Amino acid sequence: MSARAAKTAKKPLRKTGRPPAARAPVADGQAAGWREALEASRGEGFGWSRAFGHRPVLLDETLEALAVRPGGLYVDATLGGGGHARAILGRLGPGGRLLGLDADGEPLEWARAWGGGDPRLRLERLNFAALGAFLEKSGLGPADGLLADLGLNSRQLGTAGRGFSFALDGPLDMRLDQGGGPTAAEVLGGWGEEALAEAFWRLGEERGARRLARLVAERRAAGPIGGTAELAALAEEALGRRGGRIHPATRMFMALRLAVNREIESLEAFLAGARGCLAAGGRLAVISFHSLEDRLVKVALRDEGSWRLLRRKAVKPSPGEIAANPRARSARLRAAEAV
Repeated sequence: MSARAAKTAKKPLRKTGRPPAARAPVADGQAAGWREALEASRGEGFGWSRAFGHRPVLLDETLEALAVRPGGLYVDATLGGGGHARAILGRLGPGGRLLGLDADGEPLEWARAWGGGDPRLRLERLNFAALGAFLEKSGLGPADGLLADLGLNSRQLGTAGRGFSFALDGPLDMRLDQGGGPTAAEVLGGWGEEALAEAFWRLGEERGARRLARLVAERRAAGPIGGTAELAALAEEALGRRGGRIHPATRMFMALRLAVNREIESLEAFLAGARGCLAAGGRLAVISFHSLEDRLVKVALRDEGSWRLLRRKAVKPSPGEIAANPRARSARLRAAEAV
């Protein structure tokens, strides 16, 4: 991360104007197809997760970091496709428990199917920022292990109606919890040019943030931006085609998603409360996918009064994993033990 981005990592985003009250419709086709894939994948282990369209990242390394005990309580704070959760559940004994959280309702519906009524598995629709309050209120007690995988699951990226991907034309939604909150369209239409530029720079580390925000402001004056394809084309117009694998819309889409869902604020709250969610000797494992998130995790785990690092440096995917799952290439795992 650049020095400028690091200095602004904790500044609140400034808004100019109030987003309109209208909400985008719920994504189309959100549940289509996965039930059939679920039936086809029964008995195939992680085929369940792949049927969902998702491969768990750094799976073996995460299980090693968590050091799952058969009778322990573990929390998958970002359930997603369920690959990590199923692996943890497979290592638990009859007395073990797994709490799975997600702000998105579809992974929970999926987990209720693959969980098959397993009494060791409890599922809650909850943002992981509220984990500490939930553990206290529910009386589950401190956990022995806590996992957060900060990436989107592949089904979210692959469903046009969710609006996360510039490779698929769809509505500008980008909400993890489609039950409320502003959409990306509302952010683009309601935030001022300066606030958009700050978000593109701070959250997406986009060097052309001001140029991009200026063109967004000019374009929306003629009417709302129509969808993800139009926004991606706008980014290409503003920034030009770049060499390498990164499309010019990549950083802007990431910044919008983080802003819409207040993901950085949620991560900061989660990290601040993580030690209180764990018993002494419990393990925290966090998988991040870009430098802003990774830096926040790295800084939080430097607190020697709360954590003992399991490794000094972040764990990266092997070349073999990247070849099998290219989306894993930017993943970084950091893990620590509660002291």
